[in-house]
Amino acid sequence: MDRYRTIEDPLFYPGTQVLRNKANIRNQDDLDQFEQLMFNSRAEEDLPAGAFDFAHYRAIHRHFFQDVYDWAGEVRTIRTGKGSNWFCYPEHIEAQANRLFEQLAEKDHLRSCTDKSEFALEAAWFLSEINAIHPFREGNGRVQLVFLTMLARNAGFSVDDRKLQPEPFLAAMVRSFNGDLAPLADQIEVML
Repeated sequence: MDRYRTIEDPLFYPGTQVLRNKANIRNQDDLDQFEQLMFNSRAEEDLPAGAFDFAHYRAIHRHFFQDVYDWAGEVRTIRTGKGSNWFCYPEHIEAQANRLFEQLAEKDHLRSCTDKSEFALEAAWFLSEINAIHPFREGNGRVQLVFLTMLARNAGFSVDDRKLQPEPFLAAMVRSFNGDLAPLADQIEVML
């Protein structure tokens, strides 16, 4: 798995690129397994209720990662990126995320989408924007997919995550970072 680029990160154990965690796991593979186990365990519980705003989004992250990280649900404080792309700088995350969620509210949280294609395109817009903001130090992609499922359900659609194709979906997310939403919309529509 590609690791993120960061400037020096105080959340890493010294001399490693392993995030400090509640289980004190210092091996990345073991941490990845523990993280997924805790995520799956929390997925069996009811999700936090909310208004589909940034506070709600943060509560969802906290729900899934509270057993792993002390900072679950908190906005990232370190600059990070993947490949040659940097995500939103931490000093702008709060403002950019609040603006994005205000735009989502103006779009009635996608409830006004009349068919799967329209929903998929609007959802692709939202996912591309929240991914570029990348509000959390870890767990962004999983929370994005959970939130997509919640938005779909709220708009009268259902997401079949068994139809998720990880490699094409990731490639589509990368393309959306540069403004090309069509491949991501196609990937979302396949899951509806």
